[in-house]
Amino acid sequence: MLIHNKKAIGIFGGSFDPPHKGHVEISKISLKKIKLKKIYWVVTKKNPFKKRPFFSLKQRLSRSKKAVKKYKKIKVLYLDDKIKSSNTINVINYFIKIKKQKNLCLILGSDNLLGFHKWTSWKKIVKLTKLVVFSRRGYDKKSKESIVVKYLNKRNIIYINNKLIDVSSSNIKKNYLKYF
Repeated sequence: MLIHNKKAIGIFGGSFDPPHKGHVEISKISLKKIKLKKIYWVVTKKNPFKKRPFFSLKQRLSRSKKAVKKYKKIKVLYLDDKIKSSNTINVINYFIKIKKQKNLCLILGSDNLLGFHKWTSWKKIVKLTKLVVFSRRGYDKKSKESIVVKYLNKRNIIYINNKLIDVSSSNIKKNYLKYF
C-alpha cells in the first residue's frame, strides 16, 4: 500500500464547503499510511458538478487554513485564478510543470469514483497520479464497479481501509440552516 518514494505529495481538491474534521482526518491518515511528504488542500471556487457554494470562497479558504494550521504538512492553496481553471487535470499539470512534482496522489472519497469518468481528461489524471480512495458510507461497493476502477484494473489505485468518518459538508450545511 505504501508509495516507495517519500517525495510523493497528496492533492486533496474540492470546494471545502465547508471544511470539517473529516477532511483533516483523511489528510492525517494519508500522511501516515502513504507516507506523503505533504498534502495540498486545493480549494476551488466552484465544483462543476454541484450548485453554487453555500459559503463564500473567502470563508472557505479562511476556515480551511484555520482547520489545518497546526499541521505543518498540510497546506491550503487556491489556484483557480493562477491556472484559469478548477479542473483537476489543470491542477495536476500545475504541480508537474510549475512545482516540478512528479509523484502525485489524488485523494478522494469513494463517492467520487462513480462520476469520475465525467471529469475533464480523467484518463490523463489516472496516468499522472495514483488515486487514494477513502471509504464513504453507501458508496464503496458501487464505486468498485465504476468505469474508472474497471479501466484501472487495480493499477494506480489505493483503497484506504478507514473507519467511516461520519461527517459531511452536506450535513453541516443542513444543520446550519436549521438555526436560521
